[in-house]
Amino acid sequence: MSKLSNLLASRRQEYSYTLWFMVLLSLVCAIILASLASALKEPQELARELDRSKQMLIAARIINPDGYFQVQKDDGTFVPAYAATNGILQPSEQKITADNTQIAAVYKARIGTFLVNNEGKISTFHEAGLSDDKYLQEYFKTGYYRQPWKLLYKIYGNIPPEGNKERDAIGYVFPVNGMGLWDAIYGYLAIKTDANTVIGISWYDQKETPGLGGNISEPSWQNQFHGKHIFQESPDGKTNFKSAPLGITVVKGKVSELLGDSPKALSAVDGMAGATLTGNGVSSAYQDVLAAYRPFLEHVHNEYVQSH
Repeated sequence: MSKLSNLLASRRQEYSYTLWFMVLLSLVCAIILASLASALKEPQELARELDRSKQMLIAARIINPDGYFQVQKDDGTFVPAYAATNGILQPSEQKITADNTQIAAVYKARIGTFLVNNEGKISTFHEAGLSDDKYLQEYFKTGYYRQPWKLLYKIYGNIPPEGNKERDAIGYVFPVNGMGLWDAIYGYLAIKTDANTVIGISWYDQKETPGLGGNISEPSWQNQFHGKHIFQESPDGKTNFKSAPLGITVVKGKVSELLGDSPKALSAVDGMAGATLTGNGVSSAYQDVLAAYRPFLEHVHNEYVQSH
C-alpha cells in the first residue's frame, strides 16, 4: 500500500511539473509574441503610411500604376521621370521604379495636408487646434468626411517652394471610404482646380472578391475615371454647382451602351461583371464623401471661374 501511495504521489508530482512547465511555456510565448507585435507595430504602420502615400500619388498621376514617376508635358501627355533634388521630378527616357525614399521625398514636395470645415474654409491642423496624428488615427475607419473638420490634400506643381510662400494648388485629393460587398473600402479621388474634373483615383484597401469586385484596385479599371466629372450635368449640358448631383456612378454594364453621349455619361464609368454590389458601394462612397465637401467644391469652382 505504501509503495502504491508513493507511486501515486510521484505521478502527481510529475503531472504538476508538466502542468507548470506548460503554463510557464505559454506565458513565455505570450510575452514573446506581445513583444514582437509591439516591436512590429511601428514598422507596419510606417509601411501602411508609405503605401497610402504612393496610392495618393497614383491618384494624382504623379506615379504611374506600374510604379515609376511621371511628369505631364505641355501637350497633356505623360512621360517617365526620376526624382531629383528635394523631390522635384525630371523627365527620363527610362521607366525607373520609385523606391521608398524617393516616394517619401516626392510626397513631401508635392502633397500638402489640410482641413476644411462645413463652410468650405481651409485650415491647417495647427489653426484648427487639432493634433494631426491623433486625428488621422481616430477617424480613419469612420471617415474623415463625417467630421466638422474634414481631411483634404492639396497637390502642388512640380516646382520647388519659394521660402515660406504658400504655393498654389494644381489639384485636390479627397480620402474616400465606404462599404463594398464584404468589408470597408478605402481610396483616394483627385480632381483638378475646376473642382469638377477627375485627375485619377485609387482604391488601396479592399477585401472584395479577386477577379470580380477586387478589380476596383486594377489600373485598367481605374483609368476610366480620368477626365470624368463629379458634378452631373443637366440635360442642356450646363452644370448647376449648387444643386447638381455629386459623385461618379458605376453602372451595371457599359456607359457607351446605357448612356451613350448624354451628359450623365460624363459622371459614370463601366461596371465590373459579377460585381454589381461592389460597384454600388463605390458609387455610394463617392456620393457620400463628396456631398460633405460640396461647400468647398463650390468655393473652389467660383475662384476658378473668376481666375479664368
